[in-house]
Amino acid sequence: MTSIALSSAAPTGLKVDAVVIGVAPGDDEVAPLPGSESVSKAFKGALPEVLGQLGATGKPDEVTKLPAQGSIKAPLVVAIGTGPLPPSGPDRHETLRRAAGAAARALAGKQSAAVALPVQDEADAAAVVEGLLLGAYRFDRYKSNGPTKPLGSVTVLGPGVKAKGVKDAVTRAEIVTTAVNRARDWVNVPPRDLTPEVFADAASKLARSAKLDVEILDEKLLARRGYGGLIGVGQGSANPPRLVRVAYRPSRAKRHVAFVGKGITFDSGGLSLKPSDSMADMKSDMSGAAAVIAAVHAIASLGTKVAVTAYAAMAENMPSGSAQRPSDVISIYGGKTVEVLNTDAEGRLVLADGIVRAAEDEPDLIVDVATLTGAAVVALGKRLSGIMANDDDLRDRVHDASRRAGEQMWPLPLPTDLRDKLDSPVADIANIGDRWGGALQAGLFLQEFVADGIDWAHLDIAGPALSDTAFGYTPKGGTGAGVRTLVRLVEDVADGVL
Repeated sequence: MTSIALSSAAPTGLKVDAVVIGVAPGDDEVAPLPGSESVSKAFKGALPEVLGQLGATGKPDEVTKLPAQGSIKAPLVVAIGTGPLPPSGPDRHETLRRAAGAAARALAGKQSAAVALPVQDEADAAAVVEGLLLGAYRFDRYKSNGPTKPLGSVTVLGPGVKAKGVKDAVTRAEIVTTAVNRARDWVNVPPRDLTPEVFADAASKLARSAKLDVEILDEKLLARRGYGGLIGVGQGSANPPRLVRVAYRPSRAKRHVAFVGKGITFDSGGLSLKPSDSMADMKSDMSGAAAVIAAVHAIASLGTKVAVTAYAAMAENMPSGSAQRPSDVISIYGGKTVEVLNTDAEGRLVLADGIVRAAEDEPDLIVDVATLTGAAVVALGKRLSGIMANDDDLRDRVHDASRRAGEQMWPLPLPTDLRDKLDSPVADIANIGDRWGGALQAGLFLQEFVADGIDWAHLDIAGPALSDTAFGYTPKGGTGAGVRTLVRLVEDVADGVL
């Protein structure tokens, strides 16, 4: 793992493999950002011209490498484009986070680096550290020629590293990024190696390492207790379903938040079989479960004074002679019946089980996280998650928390006029409606299972859960989407903001 140190020293005097500076677009050439003054001086003021000759423009994620040729002690200068850098606030922090991440990706294999981005205070320092640790992530478990070493050690420079609270902010950044990278690992594991049973055991092991309470319901207990969503979705697979409950109960906690995560370890679509091209990425259909388990562990590690219970609903959706059929009627935990018109709309079925069970713990807030609908990807693209809630103010506060956490999300409505699309002539509700507003209809379906009087928010992370390209601090593959927002939400609850 990449190690982090803090220093207010000038980058020019450090014996490292590379010095990283930030550059933004200028009027005629790139403009080096604060933190690079000593490097610019060492190049006798010619740094913008030289970078321009190498093609640097200062646009976000752009990496320009320049041999130092003895101008400074490090042999290499790496200029990272940031685009226009906001003076303050979440957009500034995200800009720094992305720049640091791009630097960490570009310096994979190097033993050491000094990062001289504009760090003014503890929030800037935390953003840079988050970007570095997320950008340095590698998943090489299945590479036969051995792993590619990430950037070894980084010294973060700038006057802000001396700010009050910077050490606590950096510690928090390390804990949260560890959780994100853990979720990424789970998403990246092939489905043959991450069945519901294996995933449940891994979640249990992690939770017990933090002395959290863990309960796992296997297929026999799920059937006995009436978890019809999990049983129905999982009955076509040789790998039976699991429901994992992880509880964090700090002393003096006055509020309680429940997470529910969709954990479909592989989604073939069941008998409503997906096209083959649509199946390749379906190992990521458990990203919601990965996010909630990783997040509750991070929250416990941070010692946040809010009780948190995470439910991870795990199943494999496969076609076979025992699979559930379109037009089957199942009974969700708690008794509400669902006509299954499309077996590929399975995530909402396992989430319904989890949401009803979570309400029995009487939380103040339930947040579910799921790669739920392709419709959300059509509406928002592959980098934004959708936010729905049973209260508009709650939805807006979740959006604000996601922005401060550095995750792109967008508020979506739950139009009541779409509810009748889910009416069924034979059951309480159908699992799909028509094709229009599919993400919203999925949200309306889930809302039917939220107990009266409980605030509820739904995060559809279908787009950003798995990235087909690397950018900023985001790798190709599993991204850990949702983890940072969940942690920030619970901190907001602790602070009385939410």
